[in-house]
Amino acid sequence: MSGGAALWIKDPLAILADGAERGVVIADGRIAELVPAGSVPKTTGVTEFDASEHVVIPGLINTHHHFFQTLTRATPAALDRELFPWLKTLYPIWAGLTPQALELAATVAMAELLLSGCTTTTDHHYAFPAGLEQAIDIEIAAARRLGIRVVLTRGSMNLSQRDGGLPPDSMVQDEDTILADSERLIGRYHQRGDDAMVQIALAPCSPFTNTTSLMRSTAELAAKHEVRMHTHLGETEDENRYCQEIYGCRPLDYLENCGWLGERTWLAHGIHFTPDEIKRLGRARTTITHCACSNQVLASGSCPVCDMEAAGVRIGLGVDGSASNDGSNLIQEVRAAFLVQRGRYGVTKVSHRDALRWGTRGSADCIGRPALGEIKERNVADLALFKLDELRFSGSGDPLAALVLCGAHSADRVMVGGRWAVEAGQIPGLDVDDLIRRHSAAALKLQGSVA
Repeated sequence: MSGGAALWIKDPLAILADGAERGVVIADGRIAELVPAGSVPKTTGVTEFDASEHVVIPGLINTHHHFFQTLTRATPAALDRELFPWLKTLYPIWAGLTPQALELAATVAMAELLLSGCTTTTDHHYAFPAGLEQAIDIEIAAARRLGIRVVLTRGSMNLSQRDGGLPPDSMVQDEDTILADSERLIGRYHQRGDDAMVQIALAPCSPFTNTTSLMRSTAELAAKHEVRMHTHLGETEDENRYCQEIYGCRPLDYLENCGWLGERTWLAHGIHFTPDEIKRLGRARTTITHCACSNQVLASGSCPVCDMEAAGVRIGLGVDGSASNDGSNLIQEVRAAFLVQRGRYGVTKVSHRDALRWGTRGSADCIGRPALGEIKERNVADLALFKLDELRFSGSGDPLAALVLCGAHSADRVMVGGRWAVEAGQIPGLDVDDLIRRHSAAALKLQGSVA
């Protein structure tokens, strides 16, 4: 393991890798060796972990989330609403976010993700009411305590209701403040290299919450520091109508006009694109996060994943906000994506392996991390190990298919950079009962603040 003896994850029940039937050897935080059938490790002095009851897959990667929204799951006033009225209902609640509430929300979201087999997560935090200026710093501290790898996006909104946008005035910041904090966060926290545990990306929320000036300035800042960019796009027809009315063009045209259409950009949702726009995305090497659960809850539609992949667009998965999912379980998101896309394209077009690929290698493509998302030599040792000892798996034949088809919910072991972040289905040192108690109290207080 990282900083210690090499570890042989031995004889797994199944593994999502070719030529690793007898498992993998982990050393110095990397995958040092794949052990094929009939072989033993070439690496000497290894310790062993018996994986004979485990299905081993690359650590899942979540490429779109809003941690703070764990505080507003199943909020009564927001139920049964489409995106724009849903946002207008929740903005006044989110305007009451405090540093303490965000710390609890982020911890809950990342703990839930880890327990579902996720080793790397992004977050799109765009809510910065007065007093919450250090939001990203708070999230980074929580991620370090849990041991999860993160790509945190410095989100932003600077177009409020008085300017024709959706959020209330108390939720937005001015452009200079946003850009200055973006540069601060990159300088202080952004790590380079395959094994980076913390990275920063820049993420104005959407065309209907940000000015054109901020979109363009963000693109320039991202190019200057060589960091990635993220935003919502193509989520609803309301967004299309808004862009056409305000900017005189469709959302993808607007994105390109702002200097965003390129390989450093990944977009959340990608539902309402025309065939020509999908081809443009492929040529630009812009990637898309498919958010199957959220898109169903808000009835936004579904991302045309197979059409996009045929055009060269790489696809990842995201759980999206826990107020529109309403959970942070990535292996469940894999299953949801499988069901939605199989329902759309048919049994011959989408398999369980496709869904697992979207949640691993495809998601790694979204965040520009080629050393993640695949079990191969020299890649970072991020792994998720699942047992098939629950009632839901009884009678299953193919172990990898069972994870998706039978609905795996929680991992038994999760490794991040060669270190165990989950052991026996628990996060070491985390008092989950106490976390639930404090988080629930914070949620009750926040939602009650606008009652």
